Amino acid sequence: MRCVVFGATGYLGTRLAPELLAAGHQVRVMARDPKKLDNVAWRDQVEIVQGDVIDASAVSAALEGQDVLYYLVHSLLRSDFVDFDDRAARIVADCAAGAGVSRIVYVGGIIPDGQKLSDHLASRAQVGELLMESGVPTVELRAAAIIGAGSASFEMLRYLTERLPLIVAPRWLRTRVQPIAVRDVLYYLVESARLPSGVNRPFDIGGPDRFSYTEMIRKYAAVAGLPRRPEVPIPLLTPGLSAPWVDLLTPLPRQLAVSLMESLENDVVCADHDIARYIPDPENGLTHYEEAVELALGHVRHSELRTKWSRADTDGSPSQPLPTDPQWSGGPLYDDVRRRHSHVDPATLWRAIETAVTQRNWSVVPWGWPLRGWVNGLLGAVGVRRRLDGHQPHDGEALDWWRVEHTDPPRLLRLRADIPLPGRLWLELSAGPDGNGGSEYRQRALFQPYGLAGQLFWTASAPYRDAVFGGIARDVTATAHRGRSDRAVAGKENA
Repeated sequence: MRCVVFGATGYLGTRLAPELLAAGHQVRVMARDPKKLDNVAWRDQVEIVQGDVIDASAVSAALEGQDVLYYLVHSLLRSDFVDFDDRAARIVADCAAGAGVSRIVYVGGIIPDGQKLSDHLASRAQVGELLMESGVPTVELRAAAIIGAGSASFEMLRYLTERLPLIVAPRWLRTRVQPIAVRDVLYYLVESARLPSGVNRPFDIGGPDRFSYTEMIRKYAAVAGLPRRPEVPIPLLTPGLSAPWVDLLTPLPRQLAVSLMESLENDVVCADHDIARYIPDPENGLTHYEEAVELALGHVRHSELRTKWSRADTDGSPSQPLPTDPQWSGGPLYDDVRRRHSHVDPATLWRAIETAVTQRNWSVVPWGWPLRGWVNGLLGAVGVRRRLDGHQPHDGEALDWWRVEHTDPPRLLRLRADIPLPGRLWLELSAGPDGNGGSEYRQRALFQPYGLAGQLFWTASAPYRDAVFGGIARDVTATAHRGRSDRAVAGKENA
């Protein structure tokens, strides 16, 4: 089938396009800013058109010749999102009917019966109704919290759990939620393209578990290996009053966080599982909440450096962060970047990197590294280890309290700390030309914290980082200069 995706640069859109391709569909995507798709691995496999959902001519052009429209547009970052989404849905509904599209697939929110809806949920319901009234067969997949790195609901849950040592529990945290893994949402989206033409209705979709938001926080902490969170009930705390501290604790845009919190006042659990009449459950069953969290945290637990700063070299899992995700997604990541220019050539600089690493040539606090290794050994951690043979480190080899995670001679060396820390620490050393006949040394320390302890550790270690990482950068470039001088002297003597 020929499928067009509106909202292709958003959380679901960037994950849906490769799933549609894998299912054998032809894919067109419409984006207001196509440059946001520059780093996606599937860019060259789809047709990209530029357009805005409130531009009727652009919408009609994007829909021309298409069988299925995936409408994944939500504008929660706008203060006027209710009016904007209503206007956009009316334009898209009219254009889809005129273009002869045979199916619309939309993702909305679960609508509880008999409850006053938040603006967020009411807007989603209104958009679904407008699309179903278009005359084009429409399926609305109604989901609660989508669990996966990059999902706004999941990221708010992540930050509130990891940055608070306790659960501040207003009354609305006791509402019931039926979360669903992002991979299951994508499964339903892809399968919806094949629904019979007579199906024009909403379907609730959810995972196999139902929890209060408080229980979701506790279970997240357990999966992430964080201490159990005690609960402090504050029954009179409304979502509006909660906004300032949520704004302080999470990097999510305030408008987005407030809309999500207001929706927590509603129970969002599936009223039925009617969708199974048309689309069977995934082959291995729907994903349990804890497994969905584990998948979303996989990039933190795995030793490989697979996060949003790895561009498009992810493992293809929709639960993992993608380069297109917002900067606030994927969990906190701290870095310490240092650059030094040198008049030596890049090859000489690279040899200095290998020499410094394999011979433990860190002159800053000369006894500091082995002392740290011995102390760690006494504590049951990795202690001092002999240097590598020769001067060419290889993937997986150990030196002192670092392990070589990746080498790409003569450009990049990545080390991972093998010591007990409240997070994961990497150190990347790279050499390259500076464009002026010399070279540039680039050093980047990256720290992925585990919970509040990890974030406090990074803050408290600022003076130590400056002394150690700054000293490493100076040592490497000094080693490169000495190496060049030694070779020059040897050349004169041989002459």
